[in-house]
Amino acid sequence: MLGETARTWLRRWDEQQERYSPDREERFRVVLDVTRWSLERASPERPRIVDLGCGTGSLTGRLARALPHAQVVGVDADPMMLGLAEEAVAGTGARLFLDDLNSPGWADRAAPDGPWDAVASSTALHWLEPADLDALYRLVADRLRPGGVFVDANNRAPEGSPAARALARRVRDARAERAGRADREDWDSWWKAFLAAPELADLARARERRPIARRAFAPPLDLTTGEQTGMLRAAGFGTVTTVWQCGDDSVLVALR
Repeated sequence: MLGETARTWLRRWDEQQERYSPDREERFRVVLDVTRWSLERASPERPRIVDLGCGTGSLTGRLARALPHAQVVGVDADPMMLGLAEEAVAGTGARLFLDDLNSPGWADRAAPDGPWDAVASSTALHWLEPADLDALYRLVADRLRPGGVFVDANNRAPEGSPAARALARRVRDARAERAGRADREDWDSWWKAFLAAPELADLARARERRPIARRAFAPPLDLTTGEQTGMLRAAGFGTVTTVWQCGDDSVLVALR
């Protein structure tokens, strides 16, 4: 889906996401900085980068534009979101692949050639069940070359008591208020409008035929940073650290 229709929905998506990640553009820059740093250490001629749960292609397009020598592929299970992503990555050379991260063999179908140099994700993996997330981390660790990087930008719960979690959310919400983003369209309203839009009816029907339609609105995973760090280390990552954070909005990096 290319053209003004896609651009309109992409703008609404970006504005809605900034309600929950008020420094979203800076967060993207941090992901790009980490990815670029990792590639500079290895200097691969044609690095392979995979964006997990790429959705509307917000991160995929930024990676492809910032690293034009790289082979960038975005993987997502939702044909409606990938319809928007076609516009987000237009002209970059990035590839989009419709597949489910829970489906056996998706990695061989999406990015079969050689080891991966970097894997990234933005606001996506919190929808996976713990066992599925653990399996994904192990697959990523296996596919990454030695020294490769996994970088995940997401809202995640901090360590500590419920009061600590509430405080982290308050810090992020206060930042959104100062940035003038707290009153923007919320996630539920955007999705209701998106699924009901007449101009997207064909994509909505395609979505209904896929498993994503029956699980996308389940409660998201609420693992803490420490729990995710433990899972990544158990999967084979030697170093796991948070490199950027605002309240409960953070960028977590794992080095292979």
